[in-house]
Amino acid sequence: MRVLVPVKRVIDYAVKIRVVGGAVETNNVKHSLNPFDEIAVEEAVRLKEKKIAKEVVAFSVGPSKSQEVLRTALAMGADKAVHVETDEQVNPLQVAKLIRAFVDKDKPDLVILGKQAIDDDSNQVGQMLGGLLNWPQATFASKVEIADKKITVTREIDGGLETIETQLPAIVTADLRLNEPRYATLPNIMKAKKKPLEKLTPKDLGVDVKPTLETVSVEEPPKRVGGGKVKDVDELVQKLKADGLV
Repeated sequence: MRVLVPVKRVIDYAVKIRVVGGAVETNNVKHSLNPFDEIAVEEAVRLKEKKIAKEVVAFSVGPSKSQEVLRTALAMGADKAVHVETDEQVNPLQVAKLIRAFVDKDKPDLVILGKQAIDDDSNQVGQMLGGLLNWPQATFASKVEIADKKITVTREIDGGLETIETQLPAIVTADLRLNEPRYATLPNIMKAKKKPLEKLTPKDLGVDVKPTLETVSVEEPPKRVGGGKVKDVDELVQKLKADGLV
């Protein structure tokens, strides 16, 4: 069984986001592998360690610096990486189309990716990919089991857990509690530099990534104002009316 793991380069989760000139400041800001995609890589590598998967391929769309997160995935245990290089701001549907085109070419048995990226929180690529490929999908996975060409996924839903079973090939999106990713050791980081990294363009995959969405502006949320004490309900109502809240 072969596993494809799409990953994304995002601003590191520990960085405080700054808005400058109506846009998120990205210059000289630390970027890293999207945490949910890191969980997906870990799950794929564990499947390989259990002898269920034979090969794990990491896949990313983005500028040249996206190779950094692919090297991270390789250091965690992926066998090879594929980078679709573009400087365009691709939307979730375009990413799903690029993955679909590569899946048609590479023929993996399973696609595991993070349920969402922490920069745009779209939570769309996995579901769109399932629709484009007409493959079954199991989203928000907290547990994955594979046997006899069937995959059983426990997924988190409002108020509890849901267990579903389907045939491979399939799409799985990883939730936070699926596993705890390993740290890439220095020897594995050095080995990752020698692992194959294939470079493609959207044109190679026959996908148009011309921008279809425009971010007009980005604003920071207003700063919270400190609370205050009131003597009684009447004073509270007066303050609420003065602030236009009632």
